[in-house]
Amino acid sequence: MRVLIVTAVPAERDAVVRGIAATAPEVAELPVPGGVIHRLSPVPPTGRPLTVDVLAAGVGPAAAAAGTAAALTAAAVARTPYDLAVSAGIGGGFTATPPATAAPATTPPTTAAPTSPAPTTPRPGSAAPRPGSVVVADAIVAADLGAETPDGFAAVTDLGFGTVEHLPPAPLVAAVAEATDAVRGTVLTVSTVTGSAERAAELLRRHPHAVAEAMEGFGVAEAAAAQAVPALEVRTVSNAVGPRDRAAWRIGEAMEALTSAFATIAPLLGTWTFDPEGTRQ
Repeated sequence: MRVLIVTAVPAERDAVVRGIAATAPEVAELPVPGGVIHRLSPVPPTGRPLTVDVLAAGVGPAAAAAGTAAALTAAAVARTPYDLAVSAGIGGGFTATPPATAAPATTPPTTAAPTSPAPTTPRPGSAAPRPGSVVVADAIVAADLGAETPDGFAAVTDLGFGTVEHLPPAPLVAAVAEATDAVRGTVLTVSTVTGSAERAAELLRRHPHAVAEAMEGFGVAEAAAAQAVPALEVRTVSNAVGPRDRAAWRIGEAMEALTSAFATIAPLLGTWTFDPEGTRQ
């Protein structure tokens, strides 16, 4: 079993590596086109060989897709193809009651009803994620790939081409979510991080099962799909999606949760093999 894990930045990569290194202390650093792979070989419960490569590919869907495609291609050329690609890192969580922006003291009061995001609707059995919690995508969706029209946003698929959604293998999603006590739902990929209650509300209106947003998942999944490799997305929540309140961000807590999650996930991955359709054998 060979797994490629792609993060945006080195801090996320290092958090993932720390978690996996709990069962595989030896880490090899290997140069690849566009970056450096950190290779670990944890021993799964089954005793079957498991190789996990972790790559920080850069921020945003384009960098994620380019880095993932380069790593997948290099492995395929070397006749050591990957069985699974994972987008991992921290992200924003859609809470049931996202925080509203407080009005400045100098702003006159208004009688207009405040605008607030509609509550998210996670998959059955899930709760809205909070900072420090783990999120596993059962759908990886490009939320802002499309066009603005007089009637609102139109996804690229509404325009007659492309794709905006990739579905990870459902049994693996369920197993990872159960093992990590994660929230399951749609994870949105955006090129511009949400910074207002209005945009959070709009995203939830269009994607009522959204539980988190980040910037790389769709890029990883798109590159993996091009080579018939199943994809998974795992996030830990550092902040609520909505108005940017840096004082409320819990990045350190989210990084610690990312380490803990992959300490649990790595042994689990060693028990899986995939057929060409990405289902467990």
